[in-house]
Amino acid sequence: MKRTILTLCAAALAGGAIMAQGGAASAAAKPVAKDSCSNSPSKWQHMQCEEYTHSAPGDQYFGRMKLSYLGINNTFHDAAIQAGAYTTDSGIVNKIKFADEALNQWASRFPNDPQLPRSYFMAVQVYEKIYTQPAQEKAWKYMQILVHRYPTSYFGKIEKADLSRGFTEHWFAMAQVCPTPLPSGAPMPAASPVATPTPVPQPGEPKVQIITPSCIPPATPSPSPSEEPSAAPLASPAASPTARP
Repeated sequence: MKRTILTLCAAALAGGAIMAQGGAASAAAKPVAKDSCSNSPSKWQHMQCEEYTHSAPGDQYFGRMKLSYLGINNTFHDAAIQAGAYTTDSGIVNKIKFADEALNQWASRFPNDPQLPRSYFMAVQVYEKIYTQPAQEKAWKYMQILVHRYPTSYFGKIEKADLSRGFTEHWFAMAQVCPTPLPSGAPMPAASPVATPTPVPQPGEPKVQIITPSCIPPATPSPSPSEEPSAAPLASPAASPTARP
């Protein structure tokens, strides 16, 4: 009887050990999901899941002006139209500063957002039209971000093709005062900026053209008005004495 009980206990212990080993083996064989999108049934659905996971919410706002990604794009788009061929308008420069601040905050919080390449590309379109040194350097910086951080995106490929044709930074030098005053009545010379190329840049750096504007004629002092003589007061006629009878 005792032998039978011992035999049954040993069988139960052996069965438990086998079940534990089987459970551990099944747990080890089960793959661990790397992310929430790893179980997507197709490659297209996996891509859609990745974009949804890394995208900023539509009601998320950035920067001091609380711009959404649509507000950032609209600001860059409108400024590029207002700039025309080129500009140094401080109003346009100050306007896009807020959009640029929002773009940088957005990129720091959602670096893999699939909408970022479009916004960087639109920023390049307006910055390369602003002929100031900070704006031109910002355009070059965003071009490099598109090419190196988002090389497989549509806008990254477009920017890479544009850079293969070359890029030159342009900005205006400080205007100088004309050395001699213009003769009285002489017409003002037409403003015809001359592009002066700088020496050959280092490898990996863009070319630079500093545009020298026309000189500014010195201000001529306006003549002070001469004093007009004041009119002398007229003497009032004396009253004639009345005759008494």
